[in-house]
Amino acid sequence: MKIKSAEFVMSNSDVEKCPKTRLPEYAFIGRSNVGKSSLINMLTSRKSLAKTSGRPGKTQLINHFLINKNWHLVDLPGYGYARVSKSSKKVFQKFITQYFGLREQLVTAFVLVDIRHTPQPIDLEFMQWLGENGIPFSIIFTKADKLKPKAIENHVEDYKKIVLETWEDMPNYFITSSSNETGKDDVLEYIDGLNENMIDG
Repeated sequence: MKIKSAEFVMSNSDVEKCPKTRLPEYAFIGRSNVGKSSLINMLTSRKSLAKTSGRPGKTQLINHFLINKNWHLVDLPGYGYARVSKSSKKVFQKFITQYFGLREQLVTAFVLVDIRHTPQPIDLEFMQWLGENGIPFSIIFTKADKLKPKAIENHVEDYKKIVLETWEDMPNYFITSSSNETGKDDVLEYIDGLNENMIDG
């Protein structure tokens, strides 16, 4: 899939106000500082479609982007970010769960995970929650350029071992790097295939 157009549609914290179209949606979510904005900019070949920031917890709203005029990329707030008070954290968590509960347009979520780290409890809990709520998702390992190929392999294997303690199968996953565009075509082709299935279906 070639991304010919990518435009910002809206930001809000109220799921009821999300776009009313029936266009398929793909939601990107992860812990703060996992490289979500960089990944979105890399996938869409836009330098600053999603705002990147050195400060974790920058995305605190549901952001909709219209891609190729036929699907929405949704940038969701990070979970487990540092510099927000407990009370606002609860509100964010609430609209994240509302988003997943209410958006029938959602096709799948992409949970971003920094490939350099061992599995974090908060990521595993979130995936567990998605599974329990019947929400399809894939894992996107980010920052693969920071490791050598063998280390990437080992990290993914270690991740699988831990995930398979609670899951029957390893969820679908992608290995990406925003700085050298690793995984870009794989993720876009996957989305393209899902979009085509819906048209055929």
